[in-house]
Amino acid sequence: MRLFHFSEDPSITRFVPRAVRIPTARPPGREWLNGPLVWSIDEWHQPMYLFPRECPRILVWPTVHTTERDRTEIWGTTSHRMIAYVERRWVPRLRETPLYRYELPPSSFQSLDDAGMWVSSQDVIPRTKMPMGDLLMALRHEAVEVRSLDSLVPLRGLWATSLHVSGIRLRNAAGWLPASAE
Repeated sequence: MRLFHFSEDPSITRFVPRAVRIPTARPPGREWLNGPLVWSIDEWHQPMYLFPRECPRILVWPTVHTTERDRTEIWGTTSHRMIAYVERRWVPRLRETPLYRYELPPSSFQSLDDAGMWVSSQDVIPRTKMPMGDLLMALRHEAVEVRSLDSLVPLRGLWATSLHVSGIRLRNAAGWLPASAE
């Protein structure tokens, strides 16, 4: 198994557990996920982090539970393994932002059983660092179709489908309000 951490910082020699900057509501018993941890992503799910850190995005893909209706109406005929939705204003930054992929030794990590995310409560020294270059090209290489929209807000309904839906940094999306604020 390969685990990665993506960063715009090219000088990381050690990952030290730290608390998340903006704590989120966690299910009972999982509040510890807001505490000091080193986060990583597995190889299959790594396209979720081939973006500038603060870029709001929604990634979707079919699962074994995806209905034929959702596959036809939402997924359509794409041959890609994932679809990534981003706001148009972020597309130039996908080409320009320097991003580095750090490969991490998996020994101290535990799976969260959630979209390829793993965490460690120990310091982690990366094995390798690789510049990712043009992120749109890197996403294409990972078989991810990138779709740009003026706003991600109309995609809120995706969470009611049978596709897997991951939303990242949505607090930075234009017009996006937490469900509790609507």
